[in-house]
Amino acid sequence: MTEQIPVLECRNLCISYFTRAGEIPAVVDFNMRLMPGEAQGIVGESGCGKSTVALAIMNYMGKNGKVVSGEILFEGRDMQKMSEEELRQLRGSRIAMVYQEPMASLNPAMLVGDQLAEVPIYHEGVSKEEAWNRARDMLAKVKLPEPERILNSYPHQISGGQQQRVVIAMALLSGPKLLLLDEPTTALDVTVEASIVDLIREIADESGTSMIYISHNLGLILETCDRITVMYSGEAVELGDVDAVFDMMRHPYTRGLFGSIPLPGADKNARPLVSIPGQLPLPHERPRGCNFGPRCDFFKAGVCDAAAIRMRQVRGSGPGHWSRCERIDDIDWDKPIAEGVSREITAPGDVVLKVDNMTKHYEIEESALFFSGEKKTVKANENIDFDAREAETVAIVGESGCGKSTFAKVLMGLETATSGNVQLGNFELGHLPVQKRSADTISKLQMVFQNPFDTLNPSHTVGSQIARVIRKFGVESDPVKVQERVLDLLDTVKLPRDFAKRRPRQLSGGQKQRVGIARAFAGNPSVVIADEPVSALDVSVQAAVTELLMDIQAEHGTTMLFISHDLSVVRYLADRIVVMYLGQIMEQGTTDEIFSPPYHPYTEALLSAVPIADTHVKKRRIVLEGELPSATNPPEGCPFSTRCRYMIPGTCDVTPPPLKQMSAGHRILCHLTDDELNAMEPVIVIEGAPSEKKEVRRKRKSVAQGAGSKAKTQPAAKRAAKPKAASPVKTTAKDKPSRSK
Repeated sequence: MTEQIPVLECRNLCISYFTRAGEIPAVVDFNMRLMPGEAQGIVGESGCGKSTVALAIMNYMGKNGKVVSGEILFEGRDMQKMSEEELRQLRGSRIAMVYQEPMASLNPAMLVGDQLAEVPIYHEGVSKEEAWNRARDMLAKVKLPEPERILNSYPHQISGGQQQRVVIAMALLSGPKLLLLDEPTTALDVTVEASIVDLIREIADESGTSMIYISHNLGLILETCDRITVMYSGEAVELGDVDAVFDMMRHPYTRGLFGSIPLPGADKNARPLVSIPGQLPLPHERPRGCNFGPRCDFFKAGVCDAAAIRMRQVRGSGPGHWSRCERIDDIDWDKPIAEGVSREITAPGDVVLKVDNMTKHYEIEESALFFSGEKKTVKANENIDFDAREAETVAIVGESGCGKSTFAKVLMGLETATSGNVQLGNFELGHLPVQKRSADTISKLQMVFQNPFDTLNPSHTVGSQIARVIRKFGVESDPVKVQERVLDLLDTVKLPRDFAKRRPRQLSGGQKQRVGIARAFAGNPSVVIADEPVSALDVSVQAAVTELLMDIQAEHGTTMLFISHDLSVVRYLADRIVVMYLGQIMEQGTTDEIFSPPYHPYTEALLSAVPIADTHVKKRRIVLEGELPSATNPPEGCPFSTRCRYMIPGTCDVTPPPLKQMSAGHRILCHLTDDELNAMEPVIVIEGAPSEKKEVRRKRKSVAQGAGSKAKTQPAAKRAAKPKAASPVKTTAKDKPSRSK
């Protein structure tokens, strides 16, 4: 049997950028071998060189980027020796890439259909009619509703999840042999992420496409990849089969990443997360020896900083597991990953925020020329009802468009409620816009935003922006005391005091988010609304910011509303959870109640979609079909009835569901009986030994490599496909549980 040629091979790859300051080495001594049908993940913090590798493969490094040594071989050919025309022919046909931000990949001035048709027209010379037909078929394949409508739409007229599917369709149109995915699901809801990941795998399986996933989501890598490369400061520090690295990690940085993520069983009080100390070194300031040395708990002078560290094979873990650690044989790897210092459990106090039957509707007018269009009502929030107590964290979760941010706007006074009440203490806020609120009231209700880049004034120093809040809310007026308060707040968020003189552009993303937190707490608030405050951060920075929020909350007794779609972080952080769908609360209860049966069917689907970076975890697969209905035309009965696998025809789609009290604080809005809800199986189960994922991956890889080798000679319809990681439960009519009422 002839040995298969790797689809992609990087040999001793070194990549630099050339600036006025000189050569900046971005990637050093990078090696990778990707076989047909194989999926490899590249993980690491921002700035470690993951995307640089992908851009080098695509030869998209700009004028100042260059491969200074080493080779990139595509199907045995050195890409550095190819002409520009050969590279143009490869890109989009044999090699394709899906980027993190879909709108950056789509032309806002062109119809979606024209953009998709360009791929087969340019690479295969087909007619425009055939190209449109193929584009329509591919949109159906990526499970977009109404492909014809999508083809004739502009990118801004479709949702973010639909835009990402269009970009994926574009990448797959010519059946590439190599697909690069750079954080393809970071900005998407977990349910959309799960369906897109399944979709990519399913389509890629048909032609034996090899894939490289670039992500900071270790759970996603576990579920999608066969092998993993962990990068740090431009170097690969550990690589091997996914199961070998997850179960037998042999580099301190890899252990640090896993210590920063909230796995099932983590406890914010008894076993807090531990972030990796320090910062990633700048490329021109890398230390001698091990790049990770200054941040490593196992650093030994004279050993780790003596010379450049080479990769060495890990003993007892198979031939493909390598680590760049000089002390690999000295470290006790069986010792549990370090845990943070436990904190005392703070019992929730009195009710601080009470939301009673709050509703927010918008009246919109459909566009019409010359005359008024038809008026429609957007039901953004419907009968929202819950309490939040002192020193308690209440998480609000749900897909984009479910009404989370609208609710936050009402709380902040950026919108006013249509009906119902929102009380902060004894003060009614629901109908009081921010312009009419006193400074004292505004100071008691503050917000930490998702994107710190957009919420800090680039022209002002960090200290002046925090000081402005202190003066505005009357906390201090004396300039000396204001300055002392600024420095105290920087101490609180664990930033150096000299950062007060810096401007936002001089800070990293995690540092900017800490400034945002300091500013939010500057007015001594009673309630802080954190809107996706860690979703854009690396896992190590995410852990630091999460722990910071809890430390400040414990010290000041602050109530926190945590808005997020990351249920792993929510499980770790929240005391209680509110699950929203299409403006309504589907379920609410304590964290333990939400993560254990009985579930609302929507909660069940959300939990199933969460990627978990633990080989001991077994999950039931429930993939939601269809899009979130329009808030201008919600379903007549239960808002979730159009996507629910338990839907009872004639009941769920006609009659609004009753609110069921499952226990003292656990409520579910559903037509299912109590017995049916209580009979649900757990979605997430932690097993004593690694689950069957290993065997599934082994079979999938074997079959995929067979598909890749046969793809050149067999029709596409007869090519072998990999078995699925599990049998997903599709919410289509034929798969819905049979029942009557």
